[in-house]
Amino acid sequence: MDIYAFQSTTWLVVLVVLLAVKGFAFVNALTYSVEAYNAAGKLTKQAWCAITGLGFAAQLILISSSPLGIIHLVFTIAALVYIADVRPALAEVTSPR
Repeated sequence: MDIYAFQSTTWLVVLVVLLAVKGFAFVNALTYSVEAYNAAGKLTKQAWCAITGLGFAAQLILISSSPLGIIHLVFTIAALVYIADVRPALAEVTSPR
């Protein structure tokens, strides 16, 4: 097996997974109302949509670059923060009791 082919395939898989994570975070950020963000005490909806949307767009534009680049890392961390912290808080304030 060619080591370069393995490395290329691994990077491609990582890039696709990161694209899916950022895409999910962006679409999910769009689904909640402005009031939910205020009630959860998080950044505004516009801020999270801008952060996750820019991350998704940067991932698409820079798809051929290394996933270890600073742009990829910053927006990946932002998307993971949204998924791990903001999304559960939004779900909690919007769930019917």
